[in-house]
Amino acid sequence: MVTLEVAGRKSGRTVSLPVVVAVVDGERYLVSMLGENVNWVQNVRAASGRAVLHSGRREEVHLEEVAASRRAPILKAYLQRAPGARPHVPVNKDAPLAEFEKVAPTLPVFRVMSTVPDPAPARARRSRVGSALDATAAEGR
Repeated sequence: MVTLEVAGRKSGRTVSLPVVVAVVDGERYLVSMLGENVNWVQNVRAASGRAVLHSGRREEVHLEEVAASRRAPILKAYLQRAPGARPHVPVNKDAPLAEFEKVAPTLPVFRVMSTVPDPAPARARRSRVGSALDATAAEGR
């Protein structure tokens, strides 16, 4: 379960709602199964894409809207992952991509981009440096 938090465009208060994250080619996406005129989509746009995702930990993210011409494979992956969305999307989950292309302009999709760099490369560097220092110290004994 993932929770999206975004500032309300009118109140400025944090609004939270559960969302399903679709993963396509290693990228994460959020889809509005109810179309353009839902509060969270309008709030994300008003916040210039700034939001927070909670999934065991807090992650500050930037949500970048995906062009309609690139949405079809994401929508298909989303329907495979989110059975509760199927009644709201007028395409069968197993339909060819051409069917998803027809409805793509009506279903906003946002790519999730972390605003904090991945610390893994820095950890790996520190680990290698630490190992080299340990080996050097052991040789000097």
